[in-house]
Amino acid sequence: MNHPILASLALGYAPLIDPQRVVTATRVSVVPLRPDLQPDAGDLLAAITEVWPAEGSAQLILSIRHEEQLKGVLAGIAAPRLMVEVPAFMAADPALAETLQALKKRGQALLLKGIPSQPLDAATLACFKWAVLEPDEEARAAALALPRLVTGVRGAADVDAAFKRGAQGVIGWPVEGSFDAPVTDTPGRRNEVQADLQVIVELMSRVDQGDDVARLEQTLQRDPSLAFKLLRYMNSAAFGLSVEVSSFRHALMLLGYSRLKRWLALLLTTASKDHAMRPVMYGALRRGLLMEELAKGMDDAEMRDEMFVCGLFSLLDHMLKQPFARLLQAIPVPERVRQALVEETGPYAPYLGLVRALEAESVYDYRTATEQLMLGAQEVNSCLVSALSKATQLD
Repeated sequence: MNHPILASLALGYAPLIDPQRVVTATRVSVVPLRPDLQPDAGDLLAAITEVWPAEGSAQLILSIRHEEQLKGVLAGIAAPRLMVEVPAFMAADPALAETLQALKKRGQALLLKGIPSQPLDAATLACFKWAVLEPDEEARAAALALPRLVTGVRGAADVDAAFKRGAQGVIGWPVEGSFDAPVTDTPGRRNEVQADLQVIVELMSRVDQGDDVARLEQTLQRDPSLAFKLLRYMNSAAFGLSVEVSSFRHALMLLGYSRLKRWLALLLTTASKDHAMRPVMYGALRRGLLMEELAKGMDDAEMRDEMFVCGLFSLLDHMLKQPFARLLQAIPVPERVRQALVEETGPYAPYLGLVRALEAESVYDYRTATEQLMLGAQEVNSCLVSALSKATQLD
């Protein structure tokens, strides 16, 4: 993707989670890297809509943290599947009222960010689908008469609390503490993997040991639903194969053992039947695809596959409720992946740091992480938008 505007922005992202813990949309935050920049709104929309699916279930929320750029987007947007946040102070501006009402007539979804200092008139308020509020704003939300989304939430307890207070959705990450607060070991706990995931772990071990195809097929046949899901992944547009994969044996012939490992890793991180883990699985998939995109400039294909697995597995401790030091005794991973996940060292650790900065939607952390890796904003942002788009094809 070659959009010069991406060189002047810091992008970030977070899921919109409904009360059933289904991720219904992705919010992308857009912040100019320099306050005096005047990024072109048309270029921004072109960069986003080029890769975001125009049809399907995936929805995108744009949270633009620059007044003039946001005004440009509101003036030029014609994409009903794109929802746009409008800060309360802008929504109260009479000069913008006609634009907002025209967007409503065209079916454009708008979100009111924050609480206006003075009540909005009925016609303007009707332009908005939801109110997006910080937790400390919720107490004053009754006057808005809009269903509310709570943003800035981190941790499962805070997500649950927001829904108990009546939120229709939460924008944030439902992992305890910071997004990567480590899972601690429990003395005497047996080193087990959930029963519904054991077939995948066994299959990964057999592939790692180089077992023959017949033995691998025999293992996979113990869970036909996994075989179906694996073939669905391989035949998706995100996988990029030129022919349709008709069987596990056919897949192995096309891919070889090394590439098959990464798709078994994808199965492991998306196969949990725990509904509360859906947003965590959402995060893990995007981490894997983003790290793979960031690795595309590397000459070493093995490192690219390992980066994908590293991102995917970086939340596996939260999914399986075990610390990595214990968990990776049962699940085979390359040494560089183990270093990043267990010791937070090695060549992949800085890339995980960059992914966390994007999830935190922090410009300061974004700058620090990109400078450490000597990556430009355009490269990072292009990778992020591409990864988010690919993820919608696999969800």
